[in-house]
Amino acid sequence: MAETQKKRKSQSLLNGAMVLAVTTILVKIIGILYKVPISNAVGAVGRGCFDSAYNLYIPIYTLSMAGLPVAVSKMVSQQVALGRYRDARQIFKVAARLFLLTGTIGTVVMLAFAYPYAFFAKNMEAIPSILAITPSIFFCCIMSIYRGYYNGMRNMTPTALSQVIEALGKVVVGLLCANLAMRYGMSRFAAGLPVYGHVVADEAEAMSHIYPYAAAGAAIGVTAGTIVGMIYMMILHKVKGDGLTKEELASSPKPLQGSAIAKSLIAIAIPVVASSLVFSITNLIDSITVQNRLDTMIMGNLDYIKSVYGDQLLASQILDKDIAKYLYGAYSMSLEFKNLIPSITMSLGVSAIPALSAAWAVKDQKLLKTSVESVLRVTLMISLPAGFGMAVLSTPILDMMFSTGKSAPAISTAAPIMAAYGYTAFLMALSQPMTNMLQAIGKENVPVKSLTLGAVAKVIANYIFIGIPTLNINGAVLGTVICYTIIVVYNYIALVRTTKVKIDFKSVFLKPLFASVLSTVAAFTSYGLFMHLLPNLNRGNLSITNIIATLIAVLFAILVYGVAMLLIGGIAKDDVLMLPKGEKIAKMLAKYGFIE
Repeated sequence: MAETQKKRKSQSLLNGAMVLAVTTILVKIIGILYKVPISNAVGAVGRGCFDSAYNLYIPIYTLSMAGLPVAVSKMVSQQVALGRYRDARQIFKVAARLFLLTGTIGTVVMLAFAYPYAFFAKNMEAIPSILAITPSIFFCCIMSIYRGYYNGMRNMTPTALSQVIEALGKVVVGLLCANLAMRYGMSRFAAGLPVYGHVVADEAEAMSHIYPYAAAGAAIGVTAGTIVGMIYMMILHKVKGDGLTKEELASSPKPLQGSAIAKSLIAIAIPVVASSLVFSITNLIDSITVQNRLDTMIMGNLDYIKSVYGDQLLASQILDKDIAKYLYGAYSMSLEFKNLIPSITMSLGVSAIPALSAAWAVKDQKLLKTSVESVLRVTLMISLPAGFGMAVLSTPILDMMFSTGKSAPAISTAAPIMAAYGYTAFLMALSQPMTNMLQAIGKENVPVKSLTLGAVAKVIANYIFIGIPTLNINGAVLGTVICYTIIVVYNYIALVRTTKVKIDFKSVFLKPLFASVLSTVAAFTSYGLFMHLLPNLNRGNLSITNIIATLIAVLFAILVYGVAMLLIGGIAKDDVLMLPKGEKIAKMLAKYGFIE
């Protein structure tokens, strides 16, 4: 029993977070292999249709299952910490029934809202994508039963592997279906036949009707990915089990009744769902208001908008009726990179839920302080340098990804948006881990309040700033920054007051900020230097020189950041100790005076 318990506890907060973080990076790389070629194939208009569908999908997905994995993870970790192993098993069984119900309801709701949403967003072309992505809600819910349970057991590996499998399934099927839809549409046009039910006069008109169905092909990939991920988790649980031994189960007290567990799960899940739902609904409203406001503003200022984006619109063969979708698609290109950093730091929040729940349950104030500070510090250690680097290298990165496809003309629109999000990425990166930590210590209602305030501010800002022709799509960035600033400040105050943890501001924020500024200067100067020193190498529209210079700049930035953090003592001993082989690494760093 002791040996089993030791193995189960070996994944500490940062250990488990590292497993999820590495997986997230891998999943994001796979995602680039998915969204970049799809964006290049379907263009900014098709990307706009896909993202419009995704913005409806997320709040319904959230309503269906966001709260239960957190509730399962929190309750299981608490019961295991208290030695109530039979309760952990009972939680899994009860959660399975709840997930089955919510998954079914979520799928039906998604279908019911498809047409009203597309109508109000003034994007009826998004309907094929909405219908294609809808079944994934049900399969995600089933998969999340297992993810929440294993996370509660402090074993993040099953969740990590399922994410990789899910991403691979999405790439393979999504790319295949999107390309088949494009080829079918073009073959119909070449043969002089109607294109997806429409008689067209030229290629530009044909592409306008092809893009929505190519985007739907990409959405089918999302559904396929959730199916294969779900199958993997079911097989793993059947074959490997959960690691609880017969001795542990026999020594455990009689579990609570299923009805009592269901009430507890729902009680925890409701405020978690509420906070996630507020944010997801905000994104949905954001999607509707951005596209609607853009469309209205463009109608009243068409000549001005065409004078600003005329060359891009001409190069992309964009019809006047598709300009709003085009700008929204360019905005969506930048969002892929904006979401990259928070998706990595989100793993810290996921890993913090069982760790902080256990510390809170046994009233371990020292572990509570260590965990809170570690999550905040490591989040900033990742998000500050990565965000600043993304900002100064926004154009080179977008050129590297999109210069060879139909989205190439939109790069000049997406780059300033990506840079603005890069400089403020730390706010978005802090948001989810703070929310998770508050949920872990029983303050689930706090994120609901902060997100509501942020959401209201975001919607108002969108309406005001996007309506200014000189700002147009860039006004959406201001709304997002205002929203996350409110969320982070509100959550931080509540977290510190509740935990009574005194945050070391110098260690948590100032040292990573100083090192990040140095690494950003290194990235900017090294990129410019090597772009001048290297020979001009091109492969079609793809600049090999740009790729090499960008990669060198990233390596220089990482090197400068790492050295700077070591020299200024920016790495805390507690963080190192919670890593795999942490004691050995800590001894080595202490030997050279890098940590105390």
